[in-house]
Amino acid sequence: MEAGPRPDAQVAPALDGFLLRGRATPTPRQLAEVGVRADSLREVTAVEFLNAVARTSYDIVVLALVGGGVQAVLHGLKRIAEGGGARPVVVTGYVGVVYEKLADGLLLRHGADLVLANSRQDAERFRAVYEGVGADASAVTEVALPFLGGAPYTGEHDPYTVVFAAQPSVPESRKDRAHLLERLVRHARLHPEREVLLKLRSKPGEHTTHIEELPYQKLVQKLDTPPNFRLVYGNMGEVLDRTDLMVTVSSTAALESLHRRIPTVVLTDLGVRETLGNHHFVGSGCLASWDQLDAGHRPVPDEEWVSRQGVASDGSYATAFDPARERIAKLLARPGGPPPLTPYYTPATAPGYLPGILARHHLAPDGSPLPGAPAADQAPGPVRQIVRRAARGAYRHGVQRVAPVIRRMGEL
Repeated sequence: MEAGPRPDAQVAPALDGFLLRGRATPTPRQLAEVGVRADSLREVTAVEFLNAVARTSYDIVVLALVGGGVQAVLHGLKRIAEGGGARPVVVTGYVGVVYEKLADGLLLRHGADLVLANSRQDAERFRAVYEGVGADASAVTEVALPFLGGAPYTGEHDPYTVVFAAQPSVPESRKDRAHLLERLVRHARLHPEREVLLKLRSKPGEHTTHIEELPYQKLVQKLDTPPNFRLVYGNMGEVLDRTDLMVTVSSTAALESLHRRIPTVVLTDLGVRETLGNHHFVGSGCLASWDQLDAGHRPVPDEEWVSRQGVASDGSYATAFDPARERIAKLLARPGGPPPLTPYYTPATAPGYLPGILARHHLAPDGSPLPGAPAADQAPGPVRQIVRRAARGAYRHGVQRVAPVIRRMGEL
């Protein structure tokens, strides 16, 4: 979550960063890859964040959270505003491709002033969902994918470099992940003149939004890999600077690659299925198998498909966010401030769903803190900090190590 003053302020804007405490709290290394430095940065609960917003005159709050977290904060901000407090302009959206839980994720984000859609196609889909349930769709604002950039691809590097962008949760099974890894290693053996990189999103012990139960780092230990095969971490943009062929199952890295005009392949080895997310790329011209790649296939993307995906490979990326800036400016200039927050989910429209979502963040159905919720104005003491770190570590260990074992035992 981020908060700061209006973009047209006469003084240098301040950017405060808040990390919502949980299993996916980013590590310092992951934060450093973002490339944006906050003036202040601290880890908080939802209640602590809401208390901080109530005490500070933020103009804009960006909720970079999963849907349930966004919904909780929206109801908390709604309660603050109803109590007479000023509220900021609230912006949310998605970082990459939206290929699962479309209705669920969107309705949990409904109520924000701006719900950013990363492409023309997403904007149309988002509006259709909101209008289909009778909700206001005016917050949907078309922009482009937020992480694009880098120099356009100009030709092959020396050595020619193939990059496989791994994903933490796709595919899920050991068999499928082992297949992809073995084919990647086989490709390296078949083409010793190429550099073949396995690009991983997180190091062991780190987490992203999705849980990785079978890290490729472990699977690769059982293989005899050739010298031209390597594992790499770090910023995807830096890896793309030297990429000649991007390969993935359904990662948004494919869209970063297409933005730069790098030859890009979305694998069909495991089928084209909604559970894999590669169905999103139907019509892209990028679908292919490892057998085809081993034989030298180079995909040619469909230009109409690319233009609908927010990839902005035609040079329009510099102006893609102008509509969002204009909408924010109008909301900030509105007499009396932004209008009241009106999330689609309320205790009346979703009495069996909303209370549970809010309770996970220590909020009552009206957005007020539940009894015993952490207080932002009470700094945790040394003992509480140690217990908190230990509990978080135990939870992550349970999620990443113990739970998968129990599930596999249940399948015997």
